[in-house]
Amino acid sequence: MTKKKMKWFGMAMTGVLAFSLSACGGGGSTTTNNAGGDGGTTDSGTTAAGTTEPAAENITITFQNIYPDASDPKNQMMKKIVDQYQKDNPNVTIELDSLNTDQQKLKLKTQAASKEVPDITVVNPAAQMQPFVDADLFAPLNDMVEENGLKDTFQSGILDYYTFDNNLYALPDGNNIGVVYYNKKLMEEGGVEVPTTFEEMIEAIKTLKSKGIQPMVLGEKDTWTGSFLFMNILLRTNGGPGFLQDVLDGKKTFEDPAYVDAITAFQQLVDAGAFQDGATSFDYNAGENLFKTGTAAMYFMGSWATGGIETAEVSKDGNVGVFQFPTVNGKGNPDEFMLAPGSAFAISKDSKHLEETKAFLNYFMLNFPKEAFEAKGAVGIAQNVDGDFKAAGYSEMAMNVLDLFKKVQGGDLAFDNTMNPAVTQVHLSGTQSLFVEKKDAAAVAKELQAAYEENK
Repeated sequence: MTKKKMKWFGMAMTGVLAFSLSACGGGGSTTTNNAGGDGGTTDSGTTAAGTTEPAAENITITFQNIYPDASDPKNQMMKKIVDQYQKDNPNVTIELDSLNTDQQKLKLKTQAASKEVPDITVVNPAAQMQPFVDADLFAPLNDMVEENGLKDTFQSGILDYYTFDNNLYALPDGNNIGVVYYNKKLMEEGGVEVPTTFEEMIEAIKTLKSKGIQPMVLGEKDTWTGSFLFMNILLRTNGGPGFLQDVLDGKKTFEDPAYVDAITAFQQLVDAGAFQDGATSFDYNAGENLFKTGTAAMYFMGSWATGGIETAEVSKDGNVGVFQFPTVNGKGNPDEFMLAPGSAFAISKDSKHLEETKAFLNYFMLNFPKEAFEAKGAVGIAQNVDGDFKAAGYSEMAMNVLDLFKKVQGGDLAFDNTMNPAVTQVHLSGTQSLFVEKKDAAAVAKELQAAYEENK
């Protein structure tokens, strides 16, 4: 898969994002690493033939992940699967390296530079993943996903975002859309209703602010969060998906009015006082926790946040709702979303225990849908889910998010999943700077275009 072949928008993703409720065999079968062969092994290590087998080698598998928040259902689910695997395979120790997203990205870059990638690490799809694949750091997983029917558990088309030259290099945990969560009580107290246009959103923000209610929150220390919101604005000002692809194809530049208008609109949010003071000092988890503890009226994020919000105090008594990002300047279609094929687990090609690591990841992903469902964290995962969400006690808000998946008519991927890292960094820094100082939109766009020209 080359950059020019990446058509990350339009109707192609609609089928991928249709949230399937078909059976997926999520329980899986336990894969063990104990020696024994066809004769079978007793607890004492003696085969049926009476010969003594050597004890299985004690090994440690480092599992880097981005589930550091103990209150998040995915953290709980991860630990449950890991604990069970270690009980079933007493010679295997799974060492968790749990980091927030930006910490993990930075750490992986350092590890990759020294060729010391952990046994399992986290990567993002498409353009973000390509440099690591080009550096030959990951083991192909084509053979592994055929074991126990693992490949069939994934939603149709989702694995394509992690496949290069017909080799699959990572298994995603999510397949999400960008939505706006809102606190019904605070919106009512502020006397505002769910906005259907960006202009109404700005007015609602100003009204909430004037009444001492925090309008929105964001953890912009992790710069991808502001970028994700910005890209949804661009999806609207461009009148639909495909702006970044048009730049790659030479049809547009970053100085196009659509991009400049998106910067202007984003600056309007900041100037209206949408975000909490010091937003650039809050990481993703800290920003989200402000909403989860009931201190903000609105929160734009990927639907992966649903599980954590649903189980938080703010969601008691059905207090949290969700809505689509509105039109901007009369442009755009609310049924087009930011599309987010999720972060994914890759295995180091140089793992000292490659086969054992594959066996564990196979087990982990086979059990992921079932355990995520039970932990109230299955909204927006990349695999099919066997279960009745409503009967399982998922909230009305979660059911509304699932309904939004059915409305998807296309959309765009995040900036950093489309452009190369050098251009992405200029975009991320430029967007973050809008939180702390007012800038000329055309100048910001011109700076990004220069970076693009330099790093084609």
